Amino acid sequence: MQDALQAKRRKLLTELFRDYAGPTFAIRLWNGWRWVSLAGERPAFTVVLETPSALSALIANPNEVTLGEAFLPREINIEGDIFSAFFVSEYLASRPRNLLERAKDLLVRKLSGADRWAHHGAEHSKNRDRAAISYHYDQPVEFFRPWLGSTLAYSCAYFRTLNDSLELAQAQKLELICQKLRLRPFERFLDIGCGWGSLILHAAQWHNVCAHGITLSGMQAEEAQNRIENAELKEKCAVELRDYRDCEQFSGSFDKIASVGMFEHVGLKNLLNYFHVVQKLLRPGGTFLNHGIARSASSPVRDNSFIERCVFPDCRLVTFSQVTNAAEAAGLEVRDVENLREHYELTLRRWVDGLRKNEKEVRKFVPETTYRTWLLYKAGSAAAFGRGDIGVYQVPFSRPNQGKCNLPLTREDWYATSNREHEIEV
Repeated sequence: MQDALQAKRRKLLTELFRDYAGPTFAIRLWNGWRWVSLAGERPAFTVVLETPSALSALIANPNEVTLGEAFLPREINIEGDIFSAFFVSEYLASRPRNLLERAKDLLVRKLSGADRWAHHGAEHSKNRDRAAISYHYDQPVEFFRPWLGSTLAYSCAYFRTLNDSLELAQAQKLELICQKLRLRPFERFLDIGCGWGSLILHAAQWHNVCAHGITLSGMQAEEAQNRIENAELKEKCAVELRDYRDCEQFSGSFDKIASVGMFEHVGLKNLLNYFHVVQKLLRPGGTFLNHGIARSASSPVRDNSFIERCVFPDCRLVTFSQVTNAAEAAGLEVRDVENLREHYELTLRRWVDGLRKNEKEVRKFVPETTYRTWLLYKAGSAAAFGRGDIGVYQVPFSRPNQGKCNLPLTREDWYATSNREHEIEV
């Protein structure tokens, strides 16, 4: 009887993965039974199914939500190369439905808590955005510091070589943004979504600007303020809790503006208003740099997104063409485009390594499910950048002043003067 059951399992898995062309992998069940996708090959990773329900999550209705929710409580584990495991999830999600059992939608909703944000108001209202940002970012800074590194920069780093440390690559990213903005002493600079204050601190210290940061995360604002005081930069730096939509009194106040890893939270319906707000805050002839993630136009919108349900509520990525269309409609002019997709995959892989190496330390400050959520989210994002499903774009915009943008004819100064690693503290 047992032999017959094992034979059925092998037949089912062999049929299911008949067209699979990714790295060799193994599946191990809760009772020790094991199957390898390619006999005689050493698996790059093993999918460990700890419970019968985990088998249903893997085969019956495989998508980001069901697999992610099985991973968080350790019903599914990955041994070995976690990045390669996403080849399996992508393959299963593409299988014809007649090969897969559909899990009941009601159960998915019950497990995921998909309706938990409804009481905060309409999607991308100010209250709901504040709640979503707080849900993601309001973790103790001690959770982030071991794997983000000393810069506390939570966005794509900039690697000049594959051997660059994470800290150096993040410092290079901060400097490159300042160079692209061409910050000058005593200019007024705004960072929309300033995180823990990394960019405003760098801009004030190295470019002598008056830097102002806004964020919706109370814990980020508190840590940013502590860093400003410790760096003795209170005369040049300020940070406050503020929605970008509540900045009317600053109209035309800023020479330069940056938004790094923030506009992903704006939402398509608010995208035009977002750029309108930036255009009004920027003085005529000023420069705005938008750094953020957009999905490939060939990458379909996912109905069941683990990231949206469990990590970034209400976060649906737009395409790059939607970004530029909205910006131009708001009166901003595109001056350059740089896709840092490969840099973000490298960044995410460093973060995953840091999370794994510092698991004991970071789990002192967050529950195990939170730790595993972030680990899966970062590894899955690295896989998505590696496939080209998403990219991260740095786009300098200008607000022309009667056609004049106060910019040089070439971009040579971005790179000719930004090679300052010996001056940057890492």
